[in-house]
Parts: sequence; C-alpha cells; structure tokens
Amino acid sequence: MQKKQLTELYEELHNLAPEGYAVGLHIRFATPLVYHNCYPAGWVEHYNSHSYYLRDPLVFWGIGTTGTRRWSEIPLPDPFGLLKKAVAYGMRYGAVSSYGPITSRSMAGVTRSEREFTDEEMARLADITARLHIAAKPPSELSKPQIEALQCIANGDRHTAAAAKLGISESAFKARLASARVRLEARTTSEALRKAREYRLL
Repeated sequence: MQKKQLTELYEELHNLAPEGYAVGLHIRFATPLVYHNCYPAGWVEHYNSHSYYLRDPLVFWGIGTTGTRRWSEIPLPDPFGLLKKAVAYGMRYGAVSSYGPITSRSMAGVTRSEREFTDEEMARLADITARLHIAAKPPSELSKPQIEALQCIANGDRHTAAAAKLGISESAFKARLASARVRLEARTTSEALRKAREYRLL
C-alpha cells in the first residue's frame, strides 16, 4: 500500500517537473529513510561524485526550515556554485519544499528548464511533499514480543530454537513474526527485519 502511494505521488512530481525531481523522506541523522532521485543522470553522477550533498545550499535550507521556495529565493550562499553548474544539465529553474519536524524531515526538489515555477505549482509541490511525508511515515513502535521475535531471526535462530528460547510454541513464534510483518507492511520476514533496522526499532 505504501509503495503504491509513493509511486502515485512520484508521478505527480514527474508531471510537475519536466526536467526531474528528487525526494528524501524522513531524514534522520543526515540519512533519509526513503530516497528517490529522478534528476538528469549526468547531474546525479556529477553531484554524487563530488559529494555535493555536504555543500548544497538547498539541502541546508531544507534541513534548517520548513516551507517551499524557488531556488532563486533561497537566501543562503552557494560558494561551490552548485546552482550554476546545474544549468548545464538543463536545470535552470527549480524549487524545494521541506516538511516535518527537524527529527524526521522530508524534502522534495523539482526542476525545469524554461521558466520559474508558478505560485500554483509551488502550492502543488508543498502539498505533494506533505503527502509524501505522511505516506512514508514509519511505524513508531513494535510490541515487545514482535521485537523479541525479529531479534531472534536477526541472531540467526531458526523458528524451533527461537520459540524454545522465548518459552513459547513454534506456532506462537510464527504468529509474532506475522504480526510484525503486518505492522511493518512487509511481505517477508527478511523485509520486516530490514525495515525494523531502518526504522531503528531494533
């Protein structure tokens, strides 16, 4: 369900931004829980190879405040000339939107080559960013039995051994894993384990 929602919202961003977009959702400790980048491939390669993320005024602005601004309105300095360099990749105009608390902030950037984004488009970007943030929200907690079951799997225990370790039947252990998968919207136990780690629930 979450993946379908995100895909639909990415499509809205694609329609809004002819030259591409990038999304970082629920950024914690400088790392987004979900990252999706559809900026021009040449720019993405150049940006990543030079670690521009650490120097990007748009990122600094988005981490430091919430709202929606055109690139031309961002008041921060750009000592490395990132915005000028982006023009060579067709990214002449752009906007960035930031939403959510500082402890779990989401950002979306969009770009186009021929004109500034209109006020209506800026409002759409703000709305899409908020909906992306909500759609990608991780579960806030797992129950103690769910955590114990996933931790057993993380430690390499097989179902029978894990159930014995926890003092429950194997069917009860499997039920705990199933409830953890449902809570984490995971199809498999390994996916549930991965998500629990990503969400810092283990």
